[in-house]
Amino acid sequence: MTFKSIFVFLIALLVCNNLFSQQLPNYPERLFQDSLSQISTDFMDVSATGGTINPEEYQVGPGDKLFISISGVKEISNYLVIDQEGWLYIPSIGGINLRNSSLAEAKNKINEAILKYFKDVEIFVSLVDFRKIKVSLIGNVINPSVFILSSNSRLMDLITTKKELKETSDIRNIKVISIDNEIKSYDLLRFLRYGDFSNNPFLLEGDAILIDKVDKVVAISGEVIYPAIYEYREGESIKDLIELAGGFTYRARKDTIELVRFGKDGSKQLSSFYTYDQVEKNDIILENKDHVMVRQIPEYLIDHFVKIEGYVKYPGWYKINKNSTTLTEIIKEAGGFLPEASLAEASVTRKMQIKEDDDKEFERLKSIPVENMTEDEYDYYKAKSRQHSGIVVVDFVSLFKDHDLKENIILRKNDVINIPEKKDYIVMLGQLVNPGKIIYDSTYTINDYIELAGGFGWRAQEGDVRIIKAKTGEWIEEDDTIKLEPGDTIWVPEEPPGPTFWVVFTDVLTILAQLAAIVAASAAVIVATR
Repeated sequence: MTFKSIFVFLIALLVCNNLFSQQLPNYPERLFQDSLSQISTDFMDVSATGGTINPEEYQVGPGDKLFISISGVKEISNYLVIDQEGWLYIPSIGGINLRNSSLAEAKNKINEAILKYFKDVEIFVSLVDFRKIKVSLIGNVINPSVFILSSNSRLMDLITTKKELKETSDIRNIKVISIDNEIKSYDLLRFLRYGDFSNNPFLLEGDAILIDKVDKVVAISGEVIYPAIYEYREGESIKDLIELAGGFTYRARKDTIELVRFGKDGSKQLSSFYTYDQVEKNDIILENKDHVMVRQIPEYLIDHFVKIEGYVKYPGWYKINKNSTTLTEIIKEAGGFLPEASLAEASVTRKMQIKEDDDKEFERLKSIPVENMTEDEYDYYKAKSRQHSGIVVVDFVSLFKDHDLKENIILRKNDVINIPEKKDYIVMLGQLVNPGKIIYDSTYTINDYIELAGGFGWRAQEGDVRIIKAKTGEWIEEDDTIKLEPGDTIWVPEEPPGPTFWVVFTDVLTILAQLAAIVAASAAVIVATR
């Protein structure tokens, strides 16, 4: 086989995989088996009643125990068991054939038999104990097996006996095959989601429960409670699927429900639009790969609020009008600023509707020790570290003191306006005699503040003083500082510690040893040349 033919074969194989890849159902109920153990519970006693038995629904059989009381002149009572041929023997009455009888039918047969021998008596018949039945779980399951359950077990009891379903198991088209080869289909999802017991039947002796592999699917997306991919079920309509998906949300647009369906050639998708009235009145039957889309009513019941925090008269949440309410209007509604408010540090934070792209370079630098960064990398790392996501550039001082309306931004929903307390001090940090906070005075220089803090400490790097701006977090060298503002920090770094005695001692010994080696080598050369 040539290289070209191998290449063509591989391409064809990839195309086939894409063509035949099957979407799988993804609704949350499919996860219910994840908590089940892989350890088999076969032959365990699972005789919990599960509630009152419906006599019309429960079918009696060999091993069921009945209590029969006949009350007349005296009471006759017996606990009797249906034998392996389906007969019940009552002393003094005889045998009664109860094969293929519901509990209600069995009670009628027992009453009729007793009344042939007793007159004017009260008869009480009750099921007091369940028999055991043997059923099979087969098909697309982890381990096809035979299970022994109590006769009051339903389909869900078998499915939860142990973890047997696969990711590809179809639980909306489960077939229950009776010992007489009668086949009935059940949608277990309708029981899991809505407690529909008609889709969670009692199991009978010899039943085989067949789980198929998911082969066909339908999807529903948009404004329904449970949008998802679901197993296709024959005869299901758009209305049925909407109901299965929990119905519409409050924002659903019901006048243009779109059905996207593949054409007959299976290559093109076609759209049809329906109102919900049409969906209700007409059975629009779904086909494999159909996709029902329920769109949203635009701008319906969307609240628009902003939050004001800090030093305004009435902080809290405020309603805004979309694309019209401005910053000055909302501050006025909040009662204006308190005297302690700092306009220089006030900010507006905006929650982005679209997630910002991840900065891969910043993520890389976070994993590198600072000492291993280049100068440019370190500058970039510092700049990104100081960046506040979502901050809207607004100069509150220019807007509210100088009335510069260019700063009067239009607010958006979920904006947070923060008005911090005015900082009337300068923070003194680092190698100073008395670090701390000093009341701000616009006439003071950096040196004035350092003197007020007791001057430099004994290990201060006096020529490397830094100013950290309160509003931006920017670090500025002392010579570049034009004006200090309230809240700024003056930081005096520490001289790096000198080498320890032992380090100096070992370094001196190393140097002396090297010198001695050089002298010895030189002497050897001189001697050799004589």
